[in-house]
Amino acid sequence: MSHSDDPFASAVHTARAWVHAVADGLDTDDRAFAYRVLRAWMHTIRDRISVTGSAHLSAQLPEILRGVYYEGWVPSHVPVRHGRSEFVTQFARAADIDPDEVGPVAGAVTAALSDLFAPGQLNRVFAVLPMHLYGVLCGGRTPVADDRSAQLSPGEDPPIDRFTALENRVRALGDAVAALAHGLERLPIDASNANRTAAAAQEAHRILLTEGPVHTASQAR
Repeated sequence: MSHSDDPFASAVHTARAWVHAVADGLDTDDRAFAYRVLRAWMHTIRDRISVTGSAHLSAQLPEILRGVYYEGWVPSHVPVRHGRSEFVTQFARAADIDPDEVGPVAGAVTAALSDLFAPGQLNRVFAVLPMHLYGVLCGGRTPVADDRSAQLSPGEDPPIDRFTALENRVRALGDAVAALAHGLERLPIDASNANRTAAAAQEAHRILLTEGPVHTASQAR
């Protein structure tokens, strides 16, 4: 019996390829740093989304990174509600970087992973995040709608304006249409294809429900 074949070789190779892609996005040869940042990205988002959201996101990850994703995860404690400063602090601490670096670093990871995940997957995840956190993960800073945000309680998300609310809904609607179109690529010629069409419709409906009600700045007055 040959023992030359490593049953974990393929999983290790794929995980390394993802870390290398993140390292390239960060323009660094430090793979340990790239892995630490990727882990911070996964955990910071993981703590902000639902159990179902984590199931969808983690299903896209290589086996080894899927285990990293769920390291220390407590399903009953998610999603955590915290504001931008707490989000940035958690990411910076986990990645061992300065808070001012979180935007560019997180944006680089997001850009790298967008080429590795299935089309539209990250948009479906980001659709449930408030826009000021979405902005951080895309490498920038989202301005607060108005000065009333300075009066928010610690951990409370600032209200968003009408344009941002519309942007949230349009993004979710686009993903829902994409999911539905994917299920209608071929005409249903048998039961399995008919089931696929029904599943696509259900997925589109789920995406729209996940986007949820949006509280705008004008509604908060």
